[in-house]
Amino acid sequence: MRVFAMSGEALSGRRWLSIVGIGEDGVAGLSDAAKAAISGAEFVIGGRRHLALANQLIRGEATAWPVPFDPEMQAVRGMAGRKVCVLASGDPFLHGVGATIARIVPLAEFVALPAPSAFSLAASRLGWALQDVETISLHGRPMSLILPLLHPGRRVIALTSDGHGPAALAAQLAENGFGGSVMTVLEALGGPDERISVRRADAFDIARVNPLNVVAVEVMASAGARVQPLAAGLADDLFEHDGQITKREVRAVTLSALAPRRGELLWDVGAGSGSVGIEWMLADPSVRAVAVEADPVRAARIGRNAERFGVPGLDVVEGRAPDVLPALPSPDAIFIGGGGSDEGVLDTAMAALKHGGRLVANAVTLEMEQVLLHARASLGGELTRIGIARAEPVGSMIGWRSAMPVTQWVWTKR
Repeated sequence: MRVFAMSGEALSGRRWLSIVGIGEDGVAGLSDAAKAAISGAEFVIGGRRHLALANQLIRGEATAWPVPFDPEMQAVRGMAGRKVCVLASGDPFLHGVGATIARIVPLAEFVALPAPSAFSLAASRLGWALQDVETISLHGRPMSLILPLLHPGRRVIALTSDGHGPAALAAQLAENGFGGSVMTVLEALGGPDERISVRRADAFDIARVNPLNVVAVEVMASAGARVQPLAAGLADDLFEHDGQITKREVRAVTLSALAPRRGELLWDVGAGSGSVGIEWMLADPSVRAVAVEADPVRAARIGRNAERFGVPGLDVVEGRAPDVLPALPSPDAIFIGGGGSDEGVLDTAMAALKHGGRLVANAVTLEMEQVLLHARASLGGELTRIGIARAEPVGSMIGWRSAMPVTQWVWTKR
């Protein structure tokens, strides 16, 4: 392995773009290298607040980001080769503009000089070990994303969008049975307007909050709180459904067979209540899922379930398989839970699956079971019969009542 070392002079000679993180303490909190990057730039780009904080150092032309924000960053790309400095909040590569820039500017052409992130500043104020805290950005994102993190006794630091964010977060906590949670609102950290306030979620009454804020939550759950376990096979009654749901025991086996891996995409075909796609997305924040459902009532229900479970990014496609499948991005895994016996569904799904991807299909009808038996005979894979029986009253006694058996076919594309 070769290790390259590069001096500051070499960096400044080869790299035309500097990304400087700046905090609410402005110039006082910047390193000498960051100050030099700002004062030596021909063009300085940033939010109006950032430009004001660094104003005394700016010698070149100052430009505010366009509204609405341009994710393609035409302004930056148009200055390639000139001395350019982009200002960002705190750590530009933690929910910041740095990652956007890195997608369009080669690594060899920029240098990043971060400041402490809002998460780091909040943890330092509270004396919390940041590695033991859940962190999440709710900036411009649904508040429901916090729901999977709400386990009794845990600590969460959330970045919000604006001054209304803490109150909205308090409402989300209270509505889901976490009203007793302690919320610490940390405003304008590191600057002259810094303020720290503590409230219970169900008694939140701070009328005016600085738009620059993070909220630290010490999670406390009531007896009826909607706590989402980490294991696959969540209780059926947590989902809104009309009976068209992969039951929890079968769902746990199905998720095990699907074997989610970070960054992967699942097709949940014939999604019903969306339970499999939702649990797939709960496995890790990096995974994605598309739920395909022909029934518009069920499709709407899937969207509500996804919101309630804190995975609002589940993509719900209303339409019939296989007709809608060719337009979808190529999946790493596919689950077929409904409509699999319809002509062309299984063949279309297998053709779309990436090499090395997994396909899991469940059958409760004889027609679908015949499809899976034929697939197993021609393509191999694993065939399993899943039988579940539950103890239920039989008159004045208790007996076993069997659920419909499920035949499951698991196949890996080679």
